[in-house]
Amino acid sequence: MHTTVESLQALVSQWGYLGILVFVLLGNFGLPVPEESVLWVAGYLVWQGGFQLPLVLLVGIVSAVAGDSLGYWVGRRYGQPVVARYGLWARLTPPRLETMRRFVKHYGPVAVFLARFVIGLRFLAGPLAGSLDLPWRSFLIANVLGALVYVPIMVGMGYAVGVGLGGYVEPIWRAVVKAQESLLLGAVLLGLLYLGYRALQRRWKVESA
Repeated sequence: MHTTVESLQALVSQWGYLGILVFVLLGNFGLPVPEESVLWVAGYLVWQGGFQLPLVLLVGIVSAVAGDSLGYWVGRRYGQPVVARYGLWARLTPPRLETMRRFVKHYGPVAVFLARFVIGLRFLAGPLAGSLDLPWRSFLIANVLGALVYVPIMVGMGYAVGVGLGGYVEPIWRAVVKAQESLLLGAVLLGLLYLGYRALQRRWKVESA
């Protein structure tokens, strides 16, 4: 778990706001990307001083709305077959997928809003709403309202971890970074040694020929 979080932290730190945008957009579109973890990490980095809170919230909300909207238009264009494929990607059983379909069909925009907070339904809400011909305006309102609530909560959780546990997390993070740097340096040195060995080997073959 620590390794996964530290890797995400390194990745988001390197990519900056673009990393938040890409991961959150793809996660809401339906790809297997842990966008909620990315938002937690972004909140933690806000506490560290690496990111600005208003920009993190803006990027997170825009990318969440955009990702769900793309899913909506895919569902509207290709219908229930594409929803079934989404379900296969998420390893959802047909009965569970049908339950989600009925939920979105019955509750409409309310289901789209609530789906933000349900793992497994979050990325399916857009395609399901589109395939069920939920009016675009109703979907968009629910989509935006859900993102306005969901993103600050996720970012706030990461910030709260920094406030409450930052003193414990920081030493672990520094140790992991140093270990990764040492491993990278070791890999580079081994690579150079190997290239040198191969060059010498070719030279010996030429001289002995």
